[in-house]
Amino acid sequence: MIQNLNFPAKQRSLNAQDAPYIMGIVNVTPDSFSDGGNYLDPQRAIAHALTLLDEGADILDIGGESTRPGAEPVSLKDELARVLPVIDGILDARPDTLISIDTTKAEVARQSLEHGADIINDVSAMLKDADMVHCAADTSAPIVLMHMRGTPKTMQQDTHYSDLMGEQLDYFRERIDYAVAHGVRHEHIILDPGIGFGKSTTQNCELIQRLDEFSIFGLMLLLGTSRKSFIGHILGKPTDERAWGTAASVAIGVMNGAHILRVHDVAQMRDVAHVARMLTHPEQASHLP
Repeated sequence: MIQNLNFPAKQRSLNAQDAPYIMGIVNVTPDSFSDGGNYLDPQRAIAHALTLLDEGADILDIGGESTRPGAEPVSLKDELARVLPVIDGILDARPDTLISIDTTKAEVARQSLEHGADIINDVSAMLKDADMVHCAADTSAPIVLMHMRGTPKTMQQDTHYSDLMGEQLDYFRERIDYAVAHGVRHEHIILDPGIGFGKSTTQNCELIQRLDEFSIFGLMLLLGTSRKSFIGHILGKPTDERAWGTAASVAIGVMNGAHILRVHDVAQMRDVAHVARMLTHPEQASHLP
């Protein structure tokens, strides 16, 4: 049984039975692979975030450091300067918004939570900053633990796995045990298989096909496929022409148990996810004409 994620201060909760939820992406960066530079200005980022909420986003994921393949790291000062004004602006306009902070730095996570963010999204699964586990434990914030080899700069240099799924399950088992041993509540952990992070196109497809195998942990599962290069490799299309390919991956992801879908195209993927949910849970569609 997967536990709910509750956010009492905002009178909100994420219930696995009501999933999937849509997490809209707000990249406050100059170099993200899909929309880098579009929302580096805080006011443009805030306006974009409010548009995503109007389109039906359940969560906003705010990031100030690109995690695209080959990305260079960003200083603590620069990352804070990018994300905090955006968090403040969003919550000034929509105080009940659930916000995820996409960072590997504990201090960025801590300050973002102090400014009203709710979830930590750490692509390094707390391996980059040893203080991240204490931040999650001390604040009781739900935390996304993602699978990745190396860093965004190096992750695509080694995509060989002798047992792709076995290695992923072992990785998450170790990361979950580590987090719980340091005071993070088991039910506050969200798992992300890290599509595009140290995997080939074939491996990304296999992970989406076998997503339901992660259910052994009894935790919410986040899937992020939006506009990623594996879709481009399949279709032979550039980043801005991958919405339909993303839609296919979202539908299969929902069928295979994804609870949270991290996407750029919120309105379209919300529709895709809703129909996929009805098709895979006919009891919920029984009231439809």
